Amino acid sequence: MFGSKENTREAVLTAQAPQPIGPYSQAIKAGGFVFCSGAIALDARTGQLAASDIEGQTRKVMENLKAVVEASGSSLDKIVKTTIFLKSMNDFPKVNEIYGSYFGAIAPARSTVEVSRLPKDVLVEVEAIALQ
Repeated sequence: MFGSKENTREAVLTAQAPQPIGPYSQAIKAGGFVFCSGAIALDARTGQLAASDIEGQTRKVMENLKAVVEASGSSLDKIVKTTIFLKSMNDFPKVNEIYGSYFGAIAPARSTVEVSRLPKDVLVEVEAIALQ
């Protein structure tokens, strides 16, 4: 039925995560899900890269993702799927350890891919889908 809650979408925007640097939303709530755009390691206050190493960037990415998910009314434990984009798969063990510390006993389904380049030349980006 057109106009029902199932057919609506709502943008999520929080000052606790970096503002979009293009024509996209931090997340969209639709159909009982939250679709989060890729989170990178920018500081929400300054818009600058928060760390230069993979460990610091991964922690900041996960904190930014957490802020967006929580602003949507959801939480990290309701994330059902993530995609991790890495500049180098050599960083996978470090990213995996930090990433895993943000989830409980039931980790989300996940894909991890190596890419040639990411926005702002960051080392890692994570996108997610969560239940509302």
